[in-house]
Amino acid sequence: MAGGPGGDAFGDMPFLIGAGVNRDRDLIVMTQRGTLYARPNLACPEIDRFYAEAVGLRYDAASTGRRLVRATKQCRDRLAGQGVDLSAYNTTENAADFADLRTALGIRRWNVYGYSYGTDLGLTYLRRHPQGIRSLAIDSVVPPQIVSLPWTWDSAREGINTVFAACAAQPACRNRYPNLSRTLTQQVRRLEAHPLTVRAQPPGGGAPVKVVLDGGALVNLLVANAVPAVDVPAALDELAHGDPGRFARARAAGATPVIGEFAHGLTQSVACGEWVPGYSRADLLAAGRRAFPGWPDSVLAQAPQLPFQHEACRVWNVPDRTPVQRVTTVNNVPSLVLSGTFDAKTGARWGAYAARTLSRSTTVLIPGIGHWVVPQSPCAASVLTSFLTRPTAPDTGCVAGLTPKPFTIVPAREHS
Repeated sequence: MAGGPGGDAFGDMPFLIGAGVNRDRDLIVMTQRGTLYARPNLACPEIDRFYAEAVGLRYDAASTGRRLVRATKQCRDRLAGQGVDLSAYNTTENAADFADLRTALGIRRWNVYGYSYGTDLGLTYLRRHPQGIRSLAIDSVVPPQIVSLPWTWDSAREGINTVFAACAAQPACRNRYPNLSRTLTQQVRRLEAHPLTVRAQPPGGGAPVKVVLDGGALVNLLVANAVPAVDVPAALDELAHGDPGRFARARAAGATPVIGEFAHGLTQSVACGEWVPGYSRADLLAAGRRAFPGWPDSVLAQAPQLPFQHEACRVWNVPDRTPVQRVTTVNNVPSLVLSGTFDAKTGARWGAYAARTLSRSTTVLIPGIGHWVVPQSPCAASVLTSFLTRPTAPDTGCVAGLTPKPFTIVPAREHS
């Protein structure tokens, strides 16, 4: 079960094969309703084009939000005009599709693996259609009963602070980059007050593009793991000394999306029906202030990775599904719960939280890894394959010796 919501599951196959998931068993991958190879496909080229343009705009300016909302409405109007029922694209229906697939394929029992939104989907599937599930593995966990816009700030704080704590635990990093959390707060405040406009080459090559770095853009690059965690202390230190290069290049990557590949329509239908209702803009801001006191309200008013989502949901206009979806999964099917300590999208503690009501679960924390653990950690991949062989007693021996990789150390420079 792929993430997003809206990601292309078929595009994940190389990662899964690389992790050895299908070494001695069949791997079944189904594209979720509304995604790339489904009919209809809820791609929104309008939103892709907005994102390409947005790298040159202030991240959290009201004018940027209006452009996003306009693109969202254009996509909604086009899909609705084609007769697409956007309220049918939700996690309840999505889970039922997987239950139907098992029956259609004549498989008596299967193992289920999902990452990111796929864990929200996997937990919903287990709750609503437990029959035929031999085991459930969830990686980078989004508990359906807790996911909301304010929740994203909790995850951001946990992931970012864990990276900083890991630096402090390595003497070379601690000595070279003291007070990272203070440095980050200073840079978020500075860039929010005085955004930087620079030209940067996208990592994939091509002509340099105009990039605007404000406080919101900086925070979202960190949450998205757009700069590798090992480089984050160096990138922040360089930024503080007048060199925004690493962050600017990471932001420039957004200038060249594959138009029409990601199903933003599924994202909007799930977020607006299941994640947004029940919490106000004030609740979101309060959660941001708790997570990062001292940061500007203009940054904290937007949920990491989901900016202007209240406004987008007003135009997307699907029914509130929280009564049927914001529900805890309680089950004794053997489960594996994997989290990376550096994950700032779905904080690692939410894995343990979801596991509390999965009575036969094994919880594994992989140090120094961000979002979507299995493709990034050979140890996590071997834990998963051993879990598929023996769901009640996976071999987690490799975890004990793991530590985060050494952070990048660049020579100190004078203030420019």
